[in-house]
Amino acid sequence: MQPKEIIQLFVQYFNQGDADALAELYAEDAINHQVANEPTIGKEAIRQMFKTEFAQAEIVCIVENIFEDGDWGILEWKDPLGLRGCGFFHIVNNKIQLQRGYWDKLSFLRQHQLHLPTK
Repeated sequence: MQPKEIIQLFVQYFNQGDADALAELYAEDAINHQVANEPTIGKEAIRQMFKTEFAQAEIVCIVENIFEDGDWGILEWKDPLGLRGCGFFHIVNNKIQLQRGYWDKLSFLRQHQLHLPTK
């Protein structure tokens, strides 16, 4: 599969809130680093991360663009509330090996009326 196809599956499973299907897109030792948070390492930890996130808020990914360059895919997205972000996916042997995401965590927390950090 090409990176674009894997990202399309990622968006489909993400919008279904299916943490188990999402986790199967990752390599066993994958890293998901949403830069607003600490990196999540390993397929099972990534599965739990998604389960936790889906339990906190209803989140939807609307694709704006998907680009690919060799074994890298790039997803530009927005959500129905106006938040925008970008994700970078390094695909090795048809599995996500590294995902890095950039988005405004404070805006997300406010939009979903979630606990704000007290730093």
